[in-house]
Amino acid sequence: MEYEAVIGLETHVQLKTKSKMWCGCANAFGEDPNTNVCPVCLGMPGVLPVANEEAMRLTVLTGLLLNCEIPRFAKFDRKNYFYPDVAKNYQVTQYDAPSTKNGFVEFEFNGGMSRLNITRAHLEEDVGKNFHFDRNSGVDFNRAGVPLLEIVSEPELTSADQAYAYLNALKDILIYGGISDCDMEKGMVRCDVNISVRPKGQKELGAKIEIKNMNTFSGARKALEYEIPRQIEVLSKGGKLMQSTRRWDDVAGMTEEMRTKENAHDYRYLPEPDLMPFQPTDAWIAEVKTRVVELPLARKQRFISAYQLPPQDAQTFVDDVPLGNYFEGLAKQTKAAKAVANWVINNLRAKLTEANAAERAEQSAMGIETSDMTLTTLATLKFKPEALLELVALVENKTISNAAAQQVFAEMFDSGKAPAAIVQEKGLAQVSDTGAIEKFCDEAIAANPTSAADFKAGKVAALNFLKGQVMKLSKGKANPALVGETLERKLKA
Repeated sequence: MEYEAVIGLETHVQLKTKSKMWCGCANAFGEDPNTNVCPVCLGMPGVLPVANEEAMRLTVLTGLLLNCEIPRFAKFDRKNYFYPDVAKNYQVTQYDAPSTKNGFVEFEFNGGMSRLNITRAHLEEDVGKNFHFDRNSGVDFNRAGVPLLEIVSEPELTSADQAYAYLNALKDILIYGGISDCDMEKGMVRCDVNISVRPKGQKELGAKIEIKNMNTFSGARKALEYEIPRQIEVLSKGGKLMQSTRRWDDVAGMTEEMRTKENAHDYRYLPEPDLMPFQPTDAWIAEVKTRVVELPLARKQRFISAYQLPPQDAQTFVDDVPLGNYFEGLAKQTKAAKAVANWVINNLRAKLTEANAAERAEQSAMGIETSDMTLTTLATLKFKPEALLELVALVENKTISNAAAQQVFAEMFDSGKAPAAIVQEKGLAQVSDTGAIEKFCDEAIAANPTSAADFKAGKVAALNFLKGQVMKLSKGKANPALVGETLERKLKA
């Protein structure tokens, strides 16, 4: 019997707010343990939470970016469980009335488009972090109360690679929207992976097995690559799978069972009595809508269609938003958008990287801290953006060769001079005078009769040799296209 996997993902994302969800403590990473805490964070008796409005805005903004419905009534609930990292023995979350629901994410996969439906994106609070030492354990509550968005997908993914592609697409959306920095090293994004397998063609889902707290997307993919064959093997041998929770051991490369899975009633959900329901008005939602941005996939598709860029160039401008904005500002002013893209990607970006590496080394040698270093950016370039258009035009109209253009760009990057001024100053203008070129061609043919004879005998490569001789005679200034045409005409005659 053939089996297929069905995968759903629950992605937890820390929201980009200055303070925590229910209090004024800083939402900051890397502070000394238990320094960003207060009676609210620590779950002291009698304290009252106050909802962070920016977290509410970011939740609804996420819903808009994920094509979700925004209900006009949402509420908070207490999810009761007893772990050391939950100081008050319950987590404030949204259960049956979330702030967003019924959305979808479109993403690229295997050369085509995939679409995953989103059940809900609901707001809750993060918990503390456990630390285990040789002889004791400790809990850092700095993270407790940080606003956390849980994005729950439908069980529609079918492979580890597809899940990986979705997670990366979701991360890009959240970064673009300013929802979260999504720094996985700081624990800002984590996901739970739900997997079941079933005979192909069967509609009913198999037993759901959850892998908890995956803190890297590559880890989630590896866990799926292990767990799917494991479940299929159990069923193929006549075994039975039970709903359970497992953990991923990255060192051993395998999952291990932690416990049988609790059902919702085991958490004894009840409405949070200290928080009013959330009932956004039309005006409030309209204000949040002003923060909606163009998403990465839409940006890529627009760059491809509007500027006739190949997918890899468009993806470069999706991955580097400032560079893409710089390019688009120029592309709107020219018909040679592809040529501009080539210069921005291949020359400008490389030169910035090279300059910044040199500046870092120099400032580091002077004892300047990394955070205080001043580096060259697009905003501090010595030349104006329009200078790049001027350079492209000089190449397009054959005023200078591509090789000369490289010299011009290096000079304008270092000095800020205008391309035309550099061309004149260095004498880089391309020779397109037909009389001069004919003279150079005659000299090259006369000096290399064997190559001329070879071309006449059908050896096409001989023409390239003769072109090189003409370029030498002209000191690299002859128009290469015109040189080729003239040589071919003369030799055929």
